[in-house]
Amino acid sequence: MQQTRWRGRDAWLLSNGLLDIVTLPGGGHVADVRFQPEAGYPTCNVLWEAPWRSIDPERFRSRDAAVYGVPFVGKFLSGFTGHALCLDYFGAPSPDEIQQGLTLHGEAPVARWTMKPEQRKRLNAAVELPHAGLNFVRTIESLPGESVVYFRETVKNQRTVDRFCGWVEHATFGPPLMSPGESDFFVSGSRAKTWALGYEGKAILRDNAEFHWPHAPALKGRSVDLRKPFANDGKGFVATVLVNSKNDYGVIAVLNWRLGLAAGYVFRSADFPWVTLWEENIARSGAPWNGVTRARGVEFGTTPFPVGHQQTISDGPLFQTPTLTRVPAKSALSTVYAMFLTPVSREWRKISDIQVKRNEIVIRGGSRNQRLAVVGSKLQSILA
Repeated sequence: MQQTRWRGRDAWLLSNGLLDIVTLPGGGHVADVRFQPEAGYPTCNVLWEAPWRSIDPERFRSRDAAVYGVPFVGKFLSGFTGHALCLDYFGAPSPDEIQQGLTLHGEAPVARWTMKPEQRKRLNAAVELPHAGLNFVRTIESLPGESVVYFRETVKNQRTVDRFCGWVEHATFGPPLMSPGESDFFVSGSRAKTWALGYEGKAILRDNAEFHWPHAPALKGRSVDLRKPFANDGKGFVATVLVNSKNDYGVIAVLNWRLGLAAGYVFRSADFPWVTLWEENIARSGAPWNGVTRARGVEFGTTPFPVGHQQTISDGPLFQTPTLTRVPAKSALSTVYAMFLTPVSREWRKISDIQVKRNEIVIRGGSRNQRLAVVGSKLQSILA
């Protein structure tokens, strides 16, 4: 465990002899997860890195809007990279909230986090959300020799009234791990829906349409296979997938056969029943996207669409499933989830299934449904 710099920003590095994990105090983003060179595998960052020069969001000033976009969006985008936390809402604030200085996806991803190492084995990251009256604590741990990273998180309500909120883990993938023509995406769900707001005139999917994963209704033509990322340059989409409630856990994963790597997340389906998919495929020409950005958000959480708090409340449940969570008055909610990274056969072209069994993540893929097990000695805590 050590303090470091990452692309010019303050950072903390957690290493376990196999993996390096980088977290940023500015916005709390998990910015970089990769194999160490000594492991003998490709050493690329498996999370998405913003192609623009990012800054700690607390440094954002109104003059930076020319670089990052209008302030309520630009402040978030100025620091956004990798895995962000959206709390206590998902999407844009209301006009009245914008007047109070609130920004896209809530206070958490634009605040300064406090980082404290614990016995050089864990990193405790905490942030105060004064507008929402919440306190958030995340503990990151990775045991020696394992290619699994464990996240334990707690949201505390400091007020005397219940707080209904959105809590979304905005994990984002992109090149080199998720790249066109060499990647496959897996999610453990089937019932799905596109959102109603298109994609700024460049949507590839029909608006507000239900479908079964992975074949989504195309704006033109029959369907789009969402397992294949970045298939249509100059287009984008937003959709949501309901996690399969038959399992106690949900899984998302990305396979890249050129690199021979797969990475993903395992999480409790009761805590996070939704996976929101957002794909930007060199569609947005304005700052900071600049017509060069490929990113796919695979955002697991309590809320299906990034429409802000007011609209989420107005829309109510989707597929008979809640779209917000409740943090009781003067109480707390906690969850645990894991990220994994593993080498795979370069012959694989798909992931057909992922199961969590005791201390293993069992991945099946390839033309003959081969089996691969990723060992994580604390995975049982996710199933508990």
